Amino acid sequence: MAKSFDPQDVWSPFGAFSQSVISGDGQSVYLKGQVALGPDGQIVGDGDMAAQVAQALQNVSDILGALGGRMSDIVSLQQFTTDIQGFMSCGKVRARFFEAPYPVTTTVEVSSLYDPRLLIEITSIAEIPLGRFIMPETAQEKHQ
Repeated sequence: MAKSFDPQDVWSPFGAFSQSVISGDGQSVYLKGQVALGPDGQIVGDGDMAAQVAQALQNVSDILGALGGRMSDIVSLQQFTTDIQGFMSCGKVRARFFEAPYPVTTTVEVSSLYDPRLLIEITSIAEIPLGRFIMPETAQEKHQ
């Protein structure tokens, strides 16, 4: 299980994130950037930042769940948004998915994502404890 650490000599986090996360003894899982695509592959929440953040985080949650993981296993998030002000107003959406200790988080504004209707892309790294980790039967060895 990862642990967060916020040094006293560094500014205190003002939202759902930690300054650093220390991990070990688990299975590291690196997730591809998730956007607001529903199970049918169609965009969810066209023009609605809150709906798109919720869908992207739900996708992350579903992938982790399939591996025996939880959102609390995430140690790092990188968020790319086309509207930083719109994203910053979605704290309540993020709070539905995360609780302390929070993952380290980086958020940047970008000019566009691969589809102009998409407003957010979220990539993450998680460490799932070995006692919960489920190796998918369909997993393939990389660089065979």
